[in-house]
Amino acid sequence: MIEKSVIDAFEKRLGKDKVFTQPEYRLAYSYDATGLEFVPDMVVFPENEADVSNLLALAFQHRIPVTPRGAGVGYSGGSLPVEQGIALVFTRMKRILHIDIENFMVEVEPGVVTYDLQQAVEKKGLFYPPDPASHKTSTIGGNVAENAGGLRCFKYGVTGDYVLELEAFLITGEKIKSGSHTIKNVAGYDLKSLLVGSEGTLAVITKVLLKLLPLPEKRLTFRVNFRSLKKGAEFINQVISGRVYPSVLEFMDRTSLEAVHRYLELPLADQVQASVLVEIDGNRLELEERKNKLGAVVKEAEAMEFLEAQSEEEQDRLWLLRRSISPAIGRIKPKKINEDIVVPPSKIPEAVSFINHEAAKSGITVILFGHFGDGNIHTNLMVDPADPGEMQRADQLLDKILRYVISVKGSITGEHGVGLTKKPFMAYQFSPLEIDLFRKIKTVFDPLNLLNPGKIF
Repeated sequence: MIEKSVIDAFEKRLGKDKVFTQPEYRLAYSYDATGLEFVPDMVVFPENEADVSNLLALAFQHRIPVTPRGAGVGYSGGSLPVEQGIALVFTRMKRILHIDIENFMVEVEPGVVTYDLQQAVEKKGLFYPPDPASHKTSTIGGNVAENAGGLRCFKYGVTGDYVLELEAFLITGEKIKSGSHTIKNVAGYDLKSLLVGSEGTLAVITKVLLKLLPLPEKRLTFRVNFRSLKKGAEFINQVISGRVYPSVLEFMDRTSLEAVHRYLELPLADQVQASVLVEIDGNRLELEERKNKLGAVVKEAEAMEFLEAQSEEEQDRLWLLRRSISPAIGRIKPKKINEDIVVPPSKIPEAVSFINHEAAKSGITVILFGHFGDGNIHTNLMVDPADPGEMQRADQLLDKILRYVISVKGSITGEHGVGLTKKPFMAYQFSPLEIDLFRKIKTVFDPLNLLNPGKIF
């Protein structure tokens, strides 16, 4: 625990209205979507950069670990204070500082909710594409820290593709800035890209400058149903090779469909074994041509059903299906082991077949859905922690899946980050030399290992 005299020093420097040690605050910021729990000694809510600088300088002086935290909705344990210390919560730093219409940029604080940012810029005819499923709760700071992807990343890319400049503080309380207000910038080492996806282990981000795009004129949304899982998986590559150029290409298997239809109290035909949600956007003229191409691909793929949303409300209902999967499948078993593996898109049918075959052998229920357009397969192992045998089989199955992913030149995580849950598997993807380089970089930024310790390595 942190000594009272040290707590008093934090309260004096930051203000008593920002520093909390009461049990209810400490418990409230001790967990995330993994279900794991680590109770911090203190919770601090900074309101500006000076607060962050002062807190880090004091933490460095007293050798106290600091864990930055956004909304706490991550699936890898990245925001958990595993060595106690301070939970640095950014919910009060949530201002959209400036929307630059002329230069297609927006400057925000880390606590801005992704959806709120999207809505604000769209009112001005602009577009922020990164769209994680948790967009109504996740924050920009958390998105940057994990380099979050989302539903639209097949066409538009991930969070890091939109970060132009970052302002951040080192553990010593000193401020750094990386990037610029220009698209092209090759001066010096690219510290900005190093901080994106660093999970709060190198520096604490306090301001983000993001690139925007013109808002697409129109979007069309479709649901394509298939009688077999294999046909649905193969359809993904058919859409890509058919030059439909979708903005979204999302896959749901039968088990996920059953869960979400039950959750939303909707009927589901017995024949539907897989569904793919497709969205295309752009101007009206090009959309008509791409819609026709999609129709031709659907016909060739022998789809069971091809449905188009006829209104914005119907579009929202279709996307509600996808965004409701995670809470819906949570009802199947007490615990879900949520993995976000990535394989080359051409390997998707093979990967789906491999996972389902191994799942059947192990007796573990596995639910597949996700951003199949870019090879990102959300692989959920549904288990009961009270059953030691089932947990052991699940661990063995997960190990087989991750080894397979690396064998086909994939990645152990596409957007959730390494955090705690992927640490044991880093050696599958990286050599000892590469991991040693990671450690040395960490030491340069954080020599005392106080920033989000216990993560990644």
